[in-house]
Amino acid sequence: MKSRPETGEYAEFYAKYIALVPENDVVSALDTQRVQMLQLLAGRSERDGGFRYGPDKWVVKEVIGHVTDAERIFAYRALRIARGDQKPLAGFDENDYVRNGGFQRRTLEDLAQEFSMVRTANVLMFCSLSDEAWLRRGVANGYEVTARALAHIIAGHELHHRKILEERYFQAIPRA
Repeated sequence: MKSRPETGEYAEFYAKYIALVPENDVVSALDTQRVQMLQLLAGRSERDGGFRYGPDKWVVKEVIGHVTDAERIFAYRALRIARGDQKPLAGFDENDYVRNGGFQRRTLEDLAQEFSMVRTANVLMFCSLSDEAWLRRGVANGYEVTARALAHIIAGHELHHRKILEERYFQAIPRA
């Protein structure tokens, strides 16, 4: 049950992320993305990790930390919903998480490794879900969502931020 979610399985504001996922097999897409993100970050310097392309933008390390934090939260929501937990799940403020994440104190390599491990764990979790679990519904951040939609949101969210890293960060970093 790795097919694309239907309208009504997620809040409309997540449609932009789901639309970015070209594959119907989201688990394969998630695993491929793990490799692509690691390739993008490989060989980047610590100076690159501290780069921001605009005055009010996060630095590269904060973007990676944000992607990992958001993935953890979306995957936690998916797990609870897949297991039939009907308690509404709270939202989160991404800016507070970045502000309090301490990402700039960490190495870019460490953040890349953490992303990879979180993604690997989530791929394994999604592989374990039954067809029924993929379609279970719950409420997160005040909106109804399925486990299947959350897997696609994770994939689309990573793609969104990786594209920004490629186009706005790494192409703009001045070379010494």
